[in-house]
Amino acid sequence: MANCSHDCSTCSSSCGTRSKNSFIQPINKHASVNRVVAVASGKGGVGKSLVTALLAVRARAMGQRVGILDADITGPSIPKAFGVTARAMGTDGAIQPVLTKSGIKLMSMNCLLEHGDDPVIWRGSLIAGAATQFWTDVEWGDLDIMFIDMPPGTGDVPLTVFQSIPLSGVVVVSTPQDLVEMIVGKAVGMAKMMNVPLLGIAENMSYFICPDCGRKHEIFGPSRAEALKEKYGFPALARLPISERVRTLTDEGRIEEADTDLIAAIFAEIERSRRIENRAK
Repeated sequence: MANCSHDCSTCSSSCGTRSKNSFIQPINKHASVNRVVAVASGKGGVGKSLVTALLAVRARAMGQRVGILDADITGPSIPKAFGVTARAMGTDGAIQPVLTKSGIKLMSMNCLLEHGDDPVIWRGSLIAGAATQFWTDVEWGDLDIMFIDMPPGTGDVPLTVFQSIPLSGVVVVSTPQDLVEMIVGKAVGMAKMMNVPLLGIAENMSYFICPDCGRKHEIFGPSRAEALKEKYGFPALARLPISERVRTLTDEGRIEEADTDLIAAIFAEIERSRRIENRAK
């Protein structure tokens, strides 16, 4: 490329001189993670943290050893959803993840701040570096699966995560609105450029079931999930409703009590891809 700076860490182009594996960072020496799944979107406010939490709860309910890396450094919400208020502790130059009630290990910037509402006012390079350090400096122990709650967009942090952490796949989150196709297209485009497999699409706020009459209302317009699944080749699809119970559980830090059946299809695809990977080894 004519304008190439030869610094691939700042570039998302998939050119012939690029070697993705050369930027993969080693995980902490006291950690072993079998699979890593990122949960991403092209914009904020679509429910990535909710989908991340539900997938983690589902995996834990299946008896797996689960971790959550909250890469949304400036807007972390994972600890709130799980009711985690403890601060992460450091030992011998490493950081110990915080445990949820069911035993999910998580690391988030809010686990390091003195007060949960303290702002993180950093430039992009520092924010991206913090996300990487959650991979390299946290003693995760042995995990079957780790979910990464990604920040919105395709900027510094998503690029750094895609380059630095060996991802097994990505789940894309959307909502049923007119601009959703552009949003999904950006996230899909980044995953394909970085050679990360698409595992599923979750359409959040897809509908609302009236508790009085039982009718289904598509408040944000007709669902586009099936069309997007076919267009971009997602193996799995989940449609998540607007749910007062899920909202309450999230606000009260009790997301581990939520019903995860609605996300089951995507989790099944994650498990199917794991079996394919294992057979290929």
